[in-house]
Amino acid sequence: MTQVNSRRDFIIKMASVSSVVAAGSVLSACGGGSSNDLMPQFNYGVASGDPLADRVILWTHARYVGSDDSVALTYQVATDVGFSTIVSTGTVNASASTGYTAKADALGLSAGTSYYFRFIAGRWISPVGLTRTLPAASVTSVKLAVFSCSLYSAGYFNAYDAATRSGAEYALHLGDYIYEYGSDPAKFGNGSAAALGRVTAPANEIVTLDDYRTRYAKYRSDPNLKALHATMPWITVWDDHEIANNAYMDGAENHNSATQGPWAARKATAAQVYHEWMPIRVQDPANLLKIYRRFDFGNIFTLHMLDTRIEGRTKQYDAYGDLDGGITRYATALANRTDATHPMISATQQNWLTTGTAASNATWQILGNQDIMARMWFPANVLQAQNAAFAAPTAANQAAVGTAINSFLTAKATPAAFRTPTQAGLVSTTSNPRLPYSLDSWDGYPIQRETILQTIRGQGKKLVTLSGDSHNAWFTNLTTFDGSKAGVEFAVPSVTAPGFESLGLDALQSSLDGTLFSLPPLVPTGTPVVYGTGLGLVDDLNYVDAKRRGYLLVTATSASVKGEYVFVDTITSTLYTPSVGRTVTVSAANMSVAYT
Repeated sequence: MTQVNSRRDFIIKMASVSSVVAAGSVLSACGGGSSNDLMPQFNYGVASGDPLADRVILWTHARYVGSDDSVALTYQVATDVGFSTIVSTGTVNASASTGYTAKADALGLSAGTSYYFRFIAGRWISPVGLTRTLPAASVTSVKLAVFSCSLYSAGYFNAYDAATRSGAEYALHLGDYIYEYGSDPAKFGNGSAAALGRVTAPANEIVTLDDYRTRYAKYRSDPNLKALHATMPWITVWDDHEIANNAYMDGAENHNSATQGPWAARKATAAQVYHEWMPIRVQDPANLLKIYRRFDFGNIFTLHMLDTRIEGRTKQYDAYGDLDGGITRYATALANRTDATHPMISATQQNWLTTGTAASNATWQILGNQDIMARMWFPANVLQAQNAAFAAPTAANQAAVGTAINSFLTAKATPAAFRTPTQAGLVSTTSNPRLPYSLDSWDGYPIQRETILQTIRGQGKKLVTLSGDSHNAWFTNLTTFDGSKAGVEFAVPSVTAPGFESLGLDALQSSLDGTLFSLPPLVPTGTPVVYGTGLGLVDDLNYVDAKRRGYLLVTATSASVKGEYVFVDTITSTLYTPSVGRTVTVSAANMSVAYT
């Protein structure tokens, strides 16, 4: 059979194989027929993940029609789509104990090589997948598609579809691969689900083993998600919604032990099903909650995949019911440096991370990180006005928000020698302190963040974090408390989950990153927008898109890391157009940044 020459051709061929299997036609395979001659269904396609230089995890779901029997599978890995040269093979079972999912670690592969894979049950063959091992040390370029926050009910997974034609070699998902909420139209992101044909299942919020399995099956039935899983290997971590909203080690905002049972049981169930449905390599069979791990992409970068959600996170400062939302509790701990006992990750994981960055000889150290790591600190006068407007959205309160923003930004843009006393007070971090807008992100765990950034900076490493959770696109400097730059952060937009625009805050976009001062009417029409000026509401923020859905396409070389923010123009129609909103390139020479 002719070798596939492009990813698009492969997708077409894969789709044709899938349609034949779904129709129940007999496909010949090496070996004889099934012992019971029942036809297994591969309804959720195939997937691969956690690639290493000599192996990769292969995944499928197989179940006999009309039977609960286990399905005995043979996996095959070949260098050609016709499977004339098979380089790795073995057996695995899809059984009720794993929800009829099956995974295998295919060994004996070569570094930086693309392979085709499939599963065989007697005379029945699964769809064909395309995977790739990690590159050899001499690799010159690596391309990643990075995702976060894919809420099935909010719209179509057009970002996944766009990524299949992006040229990406690997996919990273930084969490919120599923959401736990039920199908109630009043729940987050469900408003248009019925009209779009995107009502999730089961209808209730997921708590039990069957609930979680059913929810993953619903997501994995999506054709765009199935296609992307079949075209490249994935590296994933969970965030909170794979378990429950705003989770931490000992609980979650969206968990009620009185009605939903013990948190430990729900957490263990969610972890079990995550490992069943995701192409992830088990780190510790005795502890499925341990998923932090490391991948070496040649000499270009080492990828450290963190678990900032479950493994060691203590309760968020804003989860105690304080009238001020935990700000006083947070400010006191920050001022007294007392939150060293308030970590986001365990001391064990922190030591694993910093030891790993120290040992790596790669040009870049990249963190796969669930939550925004940069200091997203807003001036207190703006947060206070905004909170008042949320509490009572009157015309006067809305106008007060605009006044607060304009006053602060004008003061910041005015040279110090020409500021009025009022403007000097607004710029001062003493009289107008900067406060985090989210205590669920790394901003809520500032002492541990400071320790990590100072340590990696002291190692002389070039640090890039890839972060999810916020639903919007951000590019920021990573700075320590004294303002020293320790690295940069690309925070990715959501695949579908609503972001700032759902709260009407997307209008703040140019005020957030300071581009307000390079837009009409402040400058002549046609003047290029200037990013990275530091003149916005957030000192370390250089670029934001607070409205659109999409993903991040990362191209890494020894000379630079380039991030292309790819957006889709709609998630409410399967007919869409992708476009690059902004390209940000970080130079390895001096960590300088260019925007195009």
